Amino acid sequence: MKPFSTPLSERIGLEYPIVCAPMFIISNKEMIVAAANAGILGAMPSLNARTPEQFEADLLWIKERTERPYAINLTIGLTDPERLKKDVELVLKHEVPVLITSYGNPGPIVEKAHEQGAVVLHDVVRLDHAKKAESVGVDAIIGVSQGAGGHAGEINPYVLIPHLRDNLNIPVVAAGCISRGSQMAAAFSLGAELAYIGTRFIASEECGAPPPYKELVVGSSHRDIVYTNEVTGVNASFIKSTLPKEGDNDRKRWKDVWSAGQGVSQIHDVLPISKIVENLVTEYHAAKAAMP
Repeated sequence: MKPFSTPLSERIGLEYPIVCAPMFIISNKEMIVAAANAGILGAMPSLNARTPEQFEADLLWIKERTERPYAINLTIGLTDPERLKKDVELVLKHEVPVLITSYGNPGPIVEKAHEQGAVVLHDVVRLDHAKKAESVGVDAIIGVSQGAGGHAGEINPYVLIPHLRDNLNIPVVAAGCISRGSQMAAAFSLGAELAYIGTRFIASEECGAPPPYKELVVGSSHRDIVYTNEVTGVNASFIKSTLPKEGDNDRKRWKDVWSAGQGVSQIHDVLPISKIVENLVTEYHAAKAAMP
């Protein structure tokens, strides 16, 4: 695989090739700033703010505390059209440097983002979706593999990442089951340019998840993760013990039914984001040094 002339991390302006992935409800502005200060890309969904007014207040809060890059996730097909229009206007108004698009056609957003120099990453679970996104000009594809938290794909990362890399002319970001630096090294050896990590950052001090959620992430293994379409209508990964029991209709998806990926098996503590990043980078360099 021929490398791209400018690495994606350099193009975005990251110290380390890591994305703290946006997670519905629990990602917050504090995580974005902590990630930026640690040299990685923090992100949150725009919908984590209940209203456009609150979303704008969050953007202003972030801009007051860091000049480093960060990302906002726009869930195109899952957002009310009027709310999506307002959120797009706000990310452009406040010059958000990186946009992460999902669940729909990113074309109209890409055009506007590129006019002000923003980078657009689009997440997919298979090649045909990636091809469509590439055709409308996204800057990179996030390949969400089997075992990822949230809405996950069904293809093993050892297949998905090189398959995307071999069939696209834009960079690929690896998502799914990455909790340690050694797994980052594996993803990069397959052709990925960034490691897109969600579940590991649930167990961070800055994350907005309630303490029992963080404790479950630390105490669970991959055997405790269930891949099902019965919660949202789309296949996604959840912690088994939080799934509603028969006749229990009061548990709300995402809020009470908690998501995590199979990478929980490698997570054993709750730490500040800065320390998680330090550990990931140290483990990554150790893994590279150990390669024959």
